[in-house]
Amino acid sequence: MNIRRKIVCALDTADLDRAVQTVRRVAPHVGAFKIGHALTLPYGLGVIDRLREAGADRIFLDLKFHDIPNSVALGVREAARRGVWMLTLHLSGGPAMITAAVEEAHEHSDDVAPLLVGVSVLTSLDEATLHSHLGVERSLPEHMVGLSKMGCECGLDGVVCSVQEVANIRRAIGHGVIVTPGIRPSSSPKHDQKRTGDAHTALDSGADYLVIGRVLTDSPDPKHALAELGLLEEGVAS
Repeated sequence: MNIRRKIVCALDTADLDRAVQTVRRVAPHVGAFKIGHALTLPYGLGVIDRLREAGADRIFLDLKFHDIPNSVALGVREAARRGVWMLTLHLSGGPAMITAAVEEAHEHSDDVAPLLVGVSVLTSLDEATLHSHLGVERSLPEHMVGLSKMGCECGLDGVVCSVQEVANIRRAIGHGVIVTPGIRPSSSPKHDQKRTGDAHTALDSGADYLVIGRVLTDSPDPKHALAELGLLEEGVAS
């Protein structure tokens, strides 16, 4: 897989026109687009068709499903019906919820079923918050590894983790998919994310997909933004 297919552009906006314009500008340089609550709450899942018409071949639906097993299974069914390529769910939902999601995905053919990836600890959280406010006794790395292994043992395709945890997670889950957000140049501000890192550290540590947001979408020149991240090698579209 060349680097272009590994790049996921995060559309973190509630403005559909802006999202469509971004897709048209960025699509030749990336492999997928991530959408979340900002676009799906005001426009529904019909927004997927609008983005696909603009050039978004693959949609990563980042709604982090976390509910009773039946409700999550219904969400996975609708995502599959909409042609979603990948979606997220919270690993803290537990084995029954995860198993229900996996079983629903398996009801669909391989070319329709979305990839299911689990979220353990948001990149906006640090270890102090995990201990002091969420009551988690394990260290952040131990907690992420534990939840990630549980999710993959229940049949998930992979997990989401920051650059800082990729190597440990890769060792823990073997060949499962690893999606890494928080990718930015070292000189770039972190905004609301506490655990960030650079693209090549993530790839060298075992990440499969890199989620890049404002660094890419706020740039008038996607090629320049990717060049700053060192991601124009291996046949990325010019």
